[in-house]
Amino acid sequence: MSDTAPAVRLGPLPALIFSSRWLQLPLYLGLIVAQGVYVVLFLQELWHLISETTHLNEQQVMLIVLGLIDVVMISNLLMMVIVGGYETFVSRLRLEGHPDQPEWLSHVNASVLKVKLAMAIIGISSIHLLKTFINAKVYDGQTLIAQTSIHIAFLLSAMAIAYTDRIMTITASNSKH
Repeated sequence: MSDTAPAVRLGPLPALIFSSRWLQLPLYLGLIVAQGVYVVLFLQELWHLISETTHLNEQQVMLIVLGLIDVVMISNLLMMVIVGGYETFVSRLRLEGHPDQPEWLSHVNASVLKVKLAMAIIGISSIHLLKTFINAKVYDGQTLIAQTSIHIAFLLSAMAIAYTDRIMTITASNSKH
């Protein structure tokens, strides 16, 4: 006996609309290429850190390390978008039971993905803001205020997304009862 449901026969227009999701495949493949670019960037920065260690002061080392962390966080964001977006909007990856399946993927949907992305963007913004403040003497006050304001806007946006998600979850839960 098979676990799979019988195939549903769609009319021509619904079949075309549903099949159009595959147009996103080149976008996800492009993000994989971008991920490769970030790997190269990371290795270049790491090489710079290793090869110049004797010529760098503590602040310069800290800025390079924060840059490495930034690249890793952006890379994590890319992976969430690639894997979560593909799984949510294009096709199942069928990773159930795979030992390397990311924990968050088992309960990913568009709403969860939005909250995770917002949190990742806040993390990336935090690293950028920290780098700016560590090196504040090279920035004018207007730049510092602008970057801080943008970070606060990201925080407020993430809170609004999380709050909206919570309301939708509660509403959906209440409508089932």
